[in-house]
Amino acid sequence: MLFELAKDIVKLILVAVSIELAIRTYVLPHAPSWTRPLQTRRVLVLSILISAATAIKVTEDVLGQESGPIDEAILWILHQQVAPDWLPIFEAISASGSAEALLPIVGISTLTLLGAKRFSEAKLLLATAVMAPSLIYAIKSIVGRARPELWETRTYWGSSFPSGHTLAVAAIATALALCIGRMQPRCRSLAITVASGWTVLVALSRLVLGVHWPTDVLTAACIGILIPLVLALTQEINEER
Repeated sequence: MLFELAKDIVKLILVAVSIELAIRTYVLPHAPSWTRPLQTRRVLVLSILISAATAIKVTEDVLGQESGPIDEAILWILHQQVAPDWLPIFEAISASGSAEALLPIVGISTLTLLGAKRFSEAKLLLATAVMAPSLIYAIKSIVGRARPELWETRTYWGSSFPSGHTLAVAAIATALALCIGRMQPRCRSLAITVASGWTVLVALSRLVLGVHWPTDVLTAACIGILIPLVLALTQEINEER
């Protein structure tokens, strides 16, 4: 198992390096106006590369049906460690990633941003809110992975890969953190911490409830984070040009 883990880490590094080389080889020479903005946003670019590389590698394992034993082992460990009394709490956490919870958050936040004349931030949040469910539906339809059936659970719409709740929360939470960071730089770290914590809790809740495989939530979190990061980077570069 350690050897497999080492191989996966090496593959992730190779994917990230390949993406960076592609940017340096094809994007920067053909789009000189992007050179300075990309160089001044190295943390953002690095976050995008890490998220993309992880999502690509885990998706590759899922499609190749290589992640099954590890996925199942992790779910059984969580199932055995979490007491039944805690399940209502995890169900409530999971519900925070549903459309019923996220739509009001997006709506109120967008209206607040528009009222404050923060139009770029409002566009970022709305674009993220549109892209996230579109990707969820598309990927679920293409992959069609069966949900876990290790113990009795609630029935949810769609296939297992990726976790829609986790992807949606990761996308919206990251977009909100980016908006807050732009408006109140001093609150950037706190916003990122809250966004990360919310995403992790929702992802964990989906595993504890037994309705997703670990690779479902990991990929979902990476894709969810990736959406607003790419949108924000593109938006900022276009605004500078």
